[in-house]
Amino acid sequence: MEKKVKVDFCTTCRKNTEYNLQKQNIKKVIRNKEYAFNITSAVCKQCKKEMNIPGLIDLNIKEIDEQYRKYEDIVTIDDIEKLMNIYDIGKSPLSLALGFGEITITRYLAGQIPSKEYSDIIKDVLSNPSNMKRKLNENKDKIAPVTYDKSIKIAIKLEELFSVSEKMLSVLSYVFESIEEITPLALQKLLYFIQGLSYALNDRPMFLDECCAWVHGPVYPKVYSLFKNFKYNPIDDDRFVIFKKRGINLNENERKVIDLVVNTFGEYSGKVLEKITHTEKPWVIARKGYFDDVPSYELITNSDIKSYFKEMNKIYDFSSKEGIKEYIKEKIK
Repeated sequence: MEKKVKVDFCTTCRKNTEYNLQKQNIKKVIRNKEYAFNITSAVCKQCKKEMNIPGLIDLNIKEIDEQYRKYEDIVTIDDIEKLMNIYDIGKSPLSLALGFGEITITRYLAGQIPSKEYSDIIKDVLSNPSNMKRKLNENKDKIAPVTYDKSIKIAIKLEELFSVSEKMLSVLSYVFESIEEITPLALQKLLYFIQGLSYALNDRPMFLDECCAWVHGPVYPKVYSLFKNFKYNPIDDDRFVIFKKRGINLNENERKVIDLVVNTFGEYSGKVLEKITHTEKPWVIARKGYFDDVPSYELITNSDIKSYFKEMNKIYDFSSKEGIKEYIKEKIK
């Protein structure tokens, strides 16, 4: 396909010329504080001067707005829209449910930047359905009964779905930040390997959530139930915002374990990972006495996971990618 040539009027050359889009750094003072922004500019190919092409000013405003919100950790318009979609609630009812003025959310959606206080309230209900349920109950008299009933039912359902531990939510967040697309089968196996390597390298569990031996390998039932209600790629679901940035709650050693798993086991399909787990003692012990076509909710005990991975660590050295890859190679022969 022929590349489209970018042409517009250059006020320096006084004629239509080709131009390139490139990034430039600028400094801008907002509320008596100086910020550095990286914005898009159009540069004439002939005179090398900047050009004012249609739509560029609007683009620069958007770029500065997004970067400023990131600097100050302010909620985005996109996140507010997701909040409305998740709880199926309009602008005015949402404002009142959060304890704001009736048109506050309308102003935010039009581009007004929230105060840090109000931004934190919005982020709190975005990240935790229990917080949204609490706000709805606190302000139920300010919104229509039909709106309250609809949104509170959603909040209760989400609260039940997100009943996994806070640590598990943090791990899930970090895994999805590291891998753009992941199948439910592969995700379950990666969580199991993360738990195993945490025992092997840090001598403690990554999380306390229960693991079961299902037909297709180790499974964390609450995580399974959670993502069964999501789209095939959870990142495309508005509710995925609940996971956002939780990975910052993990310490350096925990992130190192997850990175090792993602960069080794994470390179294989869910079916290959399933094959590996079917050869490992924790799953085999838990499945003992069951036929492969019989569903099983037998627990894979953390003690079995711990002893197995600590034993394998002595042989392969799971502190390095090379050691893990050697282990994988032996398992998939």
